[in-house]
Amino acid sequence: TPIPRTLQFSLMGARDMSIIRTPPSNRYPIVTELHRFDESVIKEAILYEMSRGGQIFFIHNRVETIREMQHLLHCLVPGVKSCVGHGQMQGDELERIMHDFIRGDYDVLIATTIIESGLDIPNANTIIINQAQNYGLSDLHQLRGRVGRSNRKAFCYLLAPPLDILSTDARRRLKAIEDFSGLGSGFNIAMQDLDIRGAGNILGGEQSGFITEIGYETYQRILNEALLELREEKIKEGETPPDLPSSFFAVDCVIDTDFEMLIPDTYVESIAERVRLYRELDNLDGEDAILRFEIALRDRFGDIPPSVKGLMEVVRVRARGQELGIERLVAKNGKMTIFFISDQRSPYYASPVFRAMLQFVQSQKIPCSMSERNGRLNLTFTGIDAMEKVSNIIRRMHDEIIGTAQ
Repeated sequence: TPIPRTLQFSLMGARDMSIIRTPPSNRYPIVTELHRFDESVIKEAILYEMSRGGQIFFIHNRVETIREMQHLLHCLVPGVKSCVGHGQMQGDELERIMHDFIRGDYDVLIATTIIESGLDIPNANTIIINQAQNYGLSDLHQLRGRVGRSNRKAFCYLLAPPLDILSTDARRRLKAIEDFSGLGSGFNIAMQDLDIRGAGNILGGEQSGFITEIGYETYQRILNEALLELREEKIKEGETPPDLPSSFFAVDCVIDTDFEMLIPDTYVESIAERVRLYRELDNLDGEDAILRFEIALRDRFGDIPPSVKGLMEVVRVRARGQELGIERLVAKNGKMTIFFISDQRSPYYASPVFRAMLQFVQSQKIPCSMSERNGRLNLTFTGIDAMEKVSNIIRRMHDEIIGTAQ
């Protein structure tokens, strides 16, 4: 079942993940079709399934009008045997109805989403989901999984209003569930669900739990330490640390600045395209990828404004800062302050990279001052009036320090 937060934990390494791509033998992909509410489509789907001796699920998630839907189906297909099941029924009544349906006494089960959890009826191989735009992607995935549980071809019909009147997220959900209908496509659906819903609001006001007590930065530090322990890569006390790149110690380099860095709407008008470019920029890896991105951007949209160039410099600074063991960089009010690993017991402080850093500071090739604030080591530079200056200083530090450490 696709759950965005769980998938995010797997992608970042906090949980293990395995993917089963081999379906059970003699199984077929579920044919998934998106339609408007059309009586002829409903009638044809029911009659076809009945003609081959199968049964049908009709999902109508409104208890108040579920009997009216049952009456409509009887008008469309006279003689069809149907039953109703929903969560407000008495337990023994619902159990009796389900046993009768499994036994084959009814052709159609008109139900709410109560059926999505663990129901396995091999003879039911057509499901019709009314008002499909109101369901989450994981709900649709679960409901569709109620059919196709035998060696017979199964069908899933999604009934929804015209796409042009639906919200963007609803259209994306319906498009995803229709496109990814093959066997073993659950991972693709989970990725789409993560992209649409996000992984949860860690920084929002509605965040509950211990994060509100310890703060987001402390939470990230604790999480990073736990990941290192789980990967069995944490250096034991008293051991000589190996000559590893300091990116092993600094999981990320956070940039905090008051410089204007964005893709202006006068440069790229489409909001969706700007979001895509931000995402692509954030995932760039290496100088060659940045240069290719810059060339493609200039080719499509013309000369690159300074605010966009600043964004590309941020990508360079983050990558080099991570290798230098910098957890956070603040460039504001004409100064740049870089903060090293917050955990004073980190093997970083006994590494060749940190020793080369101290030599660099002592040489004063770039005027700077080192100090300790609130138990955290930092380095301050003055005369910083542009992101390009930040990038040049970090590049010079990186070239000399990493070269010396190696």
